[in-house]
Amino acid sequence: MRNLFALTVTLLLALTLSGCSEQEKAEISLDPVAIHSGDECHVCGMVILEWPGPKAESINKQNGETLKFCSTTDLFAWWLQPENKTLQAQIYVHDMARAHWDDPEDDYLVEARDAWYVTGTDLIGAMGPTLVSFRERADAEQMVAERGGRVLSFAEVDLAVLQEIGQAGHEYAASHGRELRRAMGVDEEEQDVPEQVTPPGAPVAE
Repeated sequence: MRNLFALTVTLLLALTLSGCSEQEKAEISLDPVAIHSGDECHVCGMVILEWPGPKAESINKQNGETLKFCSTTDLFAWWLQPENKTLQAQIYVHDMARAHWDDPEDDYLVEARDAWYVTGTDLIGAMGPTLVSFRERADAEQMVAERGGRVLSFAEVDLAVLQEIGQAGHEYAASHGRELRRAMGVDEEEQDVPEQVTPPGAPVAE
């Protein structure tokens, strides 16, 4: 009888603990969350809402940890790290067929793995060119028809694609810098020509 009682108590404790664990898991919401003013990008640390273009977020299915990103490009820069690709995470991006480019609304966050991405457009997001995300492939193809680029699935976005975007970002920064100098009235040719200094003791031309 004593052994039976002990076994019964052990089973009840195990069921109670199991029930608590299941309840804790059930309390973790995997729905997309709002991006607030002051939220910083997990990758670069910039304030997310200060930049245009699609944003992203990741919610850990095991502990509910939420990471937010100022761009889809930063999302993939994080996701493509080997230690992150094994995480059980729900990932969201903005559907830019419906969201406003300058200030995409949280209502239009969609599942990133099912979304489509356009790279190679002239649209500028956080810190330069970015991946434009869409829920429907047809919307992505329409973007390509209007602004160039190519359509990629989630699985097709790899480090080579990020390198292309990075190079385009450098070119954009250089071009933007030249435009700023022209707007400020700086003669670029004069800026590029180093000042000639006469070495000490050299003859002076008459």
